[in-house]
Amino acid sequence: MSSSALSASTGTAAPVLHDFGDGPFGIYVHVPFCATRCGYCDFNTYTAGELGTSASPQSWLTALRGELATAAREFAALPTPTPDVSTVFVGGGTPSLLGGDGLAAVLDAVRAEFTLAPGAEVTTESNPESTSPQFFERIRAAGFTRVSLGMQSAAAHVLKVLDRTHTPGRAVAAAREARAAGFEHVNLDLIYGTPGERDADLDASLDAVLAAGVDHVSAYSLIVEDGTALARRVRRGELPAPDDDVLAARYERIDARLRSAGLGWYEVSNWAAGDAAACRHNLGYWDGGDWLGAGPGAHSHVGGVRWWNVKHPARYADRVGAGGLPAAGWEALSAEERYTERVMLAVRLRTGLPLADLASSARPAVDRVVADGLALRTADDRLVLTDRGRLLADGVVRELLD
Repeated sequence: MSSSALSASTGTAAPVLHDFGDGPFGIYVHVPFCATRCGYCDFNTYTAGELGTSASPQSWLTALRGELATAAREFAALPTPTPDVSTVFVGGGTPSLLGGDGLAAVLDAVRAEFTLAPGAEVTTESNPESTSPQFFERIRAAGFTRVSLGMQSAAAHVLKVLDRTHTPGRAVAAAREARAAGFEHVNLDLIYGTPGERDADLDASLDAVLAAGVDHVSAYSLIVEDGTALARRVRRGELPAPDDDVLAARYERIDARLRSAGLGWYEVSNWAAGDAAACRHNLGYWDGGDWLGAGPGAHSHVGGVRWWNVKHPARYADRVGAGGLPAAGWEALSAEERYTERVMLAVRLRTGLPLADLASSARPAVDRVVADGLALRTADDRLVLTDRGRLLADGVVRELLD
């Protein structure tokens, strides 16, 4: 970054940057607080009981302001001006636990150090149980333009397996409250393939999503992550592991219902009611843009250099207070690594992967995946997954990279 940043060989975690890339620039803010820990979650989150007196939302916000100020100074030392921020995404954890005023303060902290581009997309994740009409009105007035709500399922027994605390129906009510407060763009998250979930449960969840009138849906297959409470239950035989064939059938069921309702896929796990409804922040990741990740454990990427912050909120605050960025480590991506990531991410998009971006050695693999019905060549020379290809997207990526 600036001349004060040292190289990796010195043992410091300070990343060394040279310039921004040509893509969009976004800011991700990680809120590490949760009221309870969901059994399937392996994100960098902490309950009040786990933190004790070592950290609080206020100490986190103070440290966040410090990190944003330091990053702005470091970016100002780069050869080209810092781009205007096209997207802000506040995730977690449970950002809505900060309340409307707390989230307004987060956005104020970003604005104090960076310039938001006209029409910037500003998103916050929220747990339905920690929202209200007044909450949505407050964050809309503060400048948030998009809300993403964790619904997961409309079935009470599925939510219980996931250790989700919200009641069935609350997510739909919250989505309607957000729309009533003036949010044009509202997302609901679903998780499918939970042990005990039936087709009827998924259908009820999709009915609820469509009744909410949202313009974006994210649907993720349940992944049993090592170290989680869910993984321990599966290992003990209390719950069966998700079945791949069931997951594929559920994905097809979700896609058919959403497509019939006018929501088309634009990334393998995301559907939107047109281009304007797509999450521009996530598209920045998938299109290889730059972003600053602020907060404990957050990851950043600028011009082919990636770094990640220390995870614990107390240690994060200590590192920020000592000066410099709170990075735990960093890496400069090689040309081969950047190529691999480009293929992995672009293949998952509805816009596909430009064939010109592929190495010549990958052309036989293109012919194979097309012949197998997993992808199509478009008229503008892009490789786009077919419906069947989306079910086997990881395999298509492996084929192209082998």
